[in-house]
Amino acid sequence: MSDEVLSQFQAAPEQEEKKASRVLKFGIIGTGWIAESHAKVLLEMENAEVTCMADLIPGKAEKFCVKQGFDPEKVHFYKDHKELIDNEPDLDAVCVCTYNATHKECTVYALDHGVNVMLEKPMSVTIEEAEEMIAAEHRSGKILSVGFQPRMDANMQKIKEIVQSGELGDIYYIQTGGGRRRGIPCSTFIEQKTAGIGALGDIGCYSLDMVLNAIGYPKPLTVSGYKSDFFGKNPKVLSEKDAARFNVDDFAAAFIRLEGGIVLDFRIAWAMNLDTPGDTIIMGTKGGLRIPSTECWNGSIGGEMTVYKQVGSSQVEFKIPACKNAGYAAKGLFYAKLAGFADAILNGGSAPVPTSQIYYNQAIIDGIVKSANAGREIELNLKDYNSL
Repeated sequence: MSDEVLSQFQAAPEQEEKKASRVLKFGIIGTGWIAESHAKVLLEMENAEVTCMADLIPGKAEKFCVKQGFDPEKVHFYKDHKELIDNEPDLDAVCVCTYNATHKECTVYALDHGVNVMLEKPMSVTIEEAEEMIAAEHRSGKILSVGFQPRMDANMQKIKEIVQSGELGDIYYIQTGGGRRRGIPCSTFIEQKTAGIGALGDIGCYSLDMVLNAIGYPKPLTVSGYKSDFFGKNPKVLSEKDAARFNVDDFAAAFIRLEGGIVLDFRIAWAMNLDTPGDTIIMGTKGGLRIPSTECWNGSIGGEMTVYKQVGSSQVEFKIPACKNAGYAAKGLFYAKLAGFADAILNGGSAPVPTSQIYYNQAIIDGIVKSANAGREIELNLKDYNSL
């Protein structure tokens, strides 16, 4: 392949960090494992300070505060999201790091009280919850960004650049997914009352975002879904105690039809008797793209990508060199996620990961669950985003 063609896919120039115009006051709602990544970044950012934390478990937020290196004398502690928001009138934003099942209530309450929200993934458990959050976002005029930090990775952006360049032609088929041979997170992730959904919400949403973002997030039309829990409920895989409380999916698969005549073949696993369910493949009328899988979702890709083309009578292929993160992402993907969110608040920008896109991501996840439960393909009769 010529240098001219390959040069289209070289790394973009570094972005410059913006200087802080003022310091934003942040609150952290939910002080579990994922909140640690938020706390680390917020401590590092010049335009952010954490002034309050809330957790349902008494004393947990206080211990988290000290462990993460905050000054407990400068942080207010609350029992829940309502008490925190009601007592912090100068709050600019909150990071919602709670159970999936409580994403909606925390987010809606914050938005309705004029507070911007960085919401951890998945957006919600059901599509109805997602619609309530979007409605609150619309009526509040505040920013709601969803925590898909992998799309800040330069390699993820390169996938979108390749697709949008037109080199692959019209996209008609995508195979994507990922998973772990053994990797069930034995925490609140494995119970419906807290997580609502399992592997689908934990890592499946990332895999969907990687390809849907690349092709411009077309509207999903139908879903034929399947899910299972063979490993999670097996006391030979988990402890007897964890297997007894496991009641979400540890594997899911689906065939999804999208607007524009595109079909999406999806699978995701927390546990399976394979090392990978396969590479991600994007097939177009002029070329194809293979994205190597990873052992466990880590926010990037498993190696060099390959583009396949027909040039004259020759079938050729060429490698896309791995990209090095620059700008905010050079400090880490969580840093890029939160720094971009802060910039949007300070400069009147839009959400780095907008709900207009993740609405479709959540619709697919919800559709897989509903289709699997019904044992048949279902139509996704989604509401108009702007009317919510």
